[in-house]
Amino acid sequence: MSEQVTATIIPFPRGKALAEADPRARLQRALAALDLAVAEQRAAVAKWRASLGELRGSMQGLGQSMGDYHARLGTLADDVVGLNRQARRLEAWADAALGREAHR
Repeated sequence: MSEQVTATIIPFPRGKALAEADPRARLQRALAALDLAVAEQRAAVAKWRASLGELRGSMQGLGQSMGDYHARLGTLADDVVGLNRQARRLEAWADAALGREAHR
């Protein structure tokens, strides 16, 4: 007794593009997908440009702040030099006064 085993062959599913025989319909779908991709790319480039504009503004603000900070440091340096000069004069005056006291 020999039983014969049979197999059922299941066809490979085909996508719509493969099942569609009309080349015009395939072309229309491809062009629609391309239009969508181009529109998405335009939106992404617009966002990128807007981000660059924001970055430019931030960098200009930072540059202005750094310029102001540099100017304040320059003023502070000038003030410190003036205080140092005055302290040296006072030190010299005190040394001279002590020297006169010692000679008396």
